[in-house]
Amino acid sequence: MIRTIRAKFIVGFFFIFCISFLLLNQLVSQSIETSNKKIVAEDLIGLKKNSSIYVRQAFLINHFTNDQLYFGQMAEEMVQDLRHSTSSSVSAYTVDGKMLYASDKLPFSGADEDLKQALLGKTAYTISYSSGNTSVLYSYPVVIDGTKVGILRFAKDFSLLYEQSDHTLAIIFYIALAIFAVAFLFSYILSRHITIPLIQLTKASTEVMNGNLDIRIGFRRRDEIGKLAANFSSMIEKIKAQITRIEKDRDRLEEVNVERKQFYDNVTHELKTPLTTILGYAEMIREIGERDESLFNKGMDHIVDESKRLHGMVLALLEMSKQTMNRDDFEQVEAGQIVRDVCEAMQVKAKRYSKKIDCHAEDGLFVNGDGDKLRQLFINLIDNAIKYSFAHSDIHVEAKREEQLVRFAFINKGETISEAYLSRIFEPFYRADNKQHEAESVGLGLGICKNIVNEHHGVIRIESEHQQTTVFIDMPYAQERREPL
Repeated sequence: MIRTIRAKFIVGFFFIFCISFLLLNQLVSQSIETSNKKIVAEDLIGLKKNSSIYVRQAFLINHFTNDQLYFGQMAEEMVQDLRHSTSSSVSAYTVDGKMLYASDKLPFSGADEDLKQALLGKTAYTISYSSGNTSVLYSYPVVIDGTKVGILRFAKDFSLLYEQSDHTLAIIFYIALAIFAVAFLFSYILSRHITIPLIQLTKASTEVMNGNLDIRIGFRRRDEIGKLAANFSSMIEKIKAQITRIEKDRDRLEEVNVERKQFYDNVTHELKTPLTTILGYAEMIREIGERDESLFNKGMDHIVDESKRLHGMVLALLEMSKQTMNRDDFEQVEAGQIVRDVCEAMQVKAKRYSKKIDCHAEDGLFVNGDGDKLRQLFINLIDNAIKYSFAHSDIHVEAKREEQLVRFAFINKGETISEAYLSRIFEPFYRADNKQHEAESVGLGLGICKNIVNEHHGVIRIESEHQQTTVFIDMPYAQERREPL
């Protein structure tokens, strides 16, 4: 059984061309043969008509009582005259089929089927083919006044006619053979042109099915198969990209799940620690607090401190879970003044850590935003700088306008942050194993900062090298609005 398209093309075209060629050759041969017989018949009809006129005229000139006797007497003269007028061999016979005279006996020595038909009163002819020669024997009874007086028989050569017909048939045969050969060759080339790319596409699709997405097909063709190959390659590229994306998403989801679990474990631990302290001191105060003033005061201090720390963590969690605020509620605020106020307020904490804040903020740094949110942003960043900078170091805060942007920079000297940590430092659920993290940190501060900057259409980034960490923030500058007089 033929299974491949290529084999089906070849076998199908070969079968169709062979059948078509044989049918065409047969039809042409029959057509030429029919045409030749028609020409021969017409020529013989003319021959009979002319010879009949000649015989009738001869009988009109000489009236004999016995026409058969006269036909025999004039046979030689009549045969010679008809031979010259018809350019054919002629013979005359009695009504019994006996030859009276022949211009040339050789042509009449063969088949005599036509003569037999003439003896029965019919007109007949036979065609003979011999050694490339074609001759026709033609016989008909001569009837005078309703009486058959003899038989005339003609031998006419039609070799030229059949030679020309054979030559024409041969030309048509070879032309048809050449046309069909060219058509078959073209069909074969076309089938290869179609099937070879299909075979390659089949092999490529099998490779893809087996998981090989690095297979590529390159056809330098602009037809449908070329487009199919290009679409196939594009489809593989998209599938590979989708699979890569799915794998990355899968890995990222696994990381997020791990980080989320770690985050909730940290949050649970951090919430549990102050609650345990508060509960412990509350029970001790209830039992012996009235009798021990020192324990009472110490316990109350711990309860207040842990409550504040617990309150701060709850606020941070709530801040992370809040949705983005409505930007339609933004108003024009002077960010430089907010920075200066925050720096002044954070000086107290910086002194507790033996550090100092150096603030340089220009006037007129207007941005569209929320003043409280910006204050929280600056507090978080300065607080981080205080926590993670070297002791007895200065923290530099700068705010200035650069064209249509307001740029803030928070610079502190401290341990260099690794590139791996910098790439994920703003992720809320990511907490690196870093010595710089305080015990109470759960990795929410910078995530909150990024959310605030995004809400204000700004950009935040961190650079850390040579034991210096700088946080840059760019926000769109808002032209100062002046109240009408």
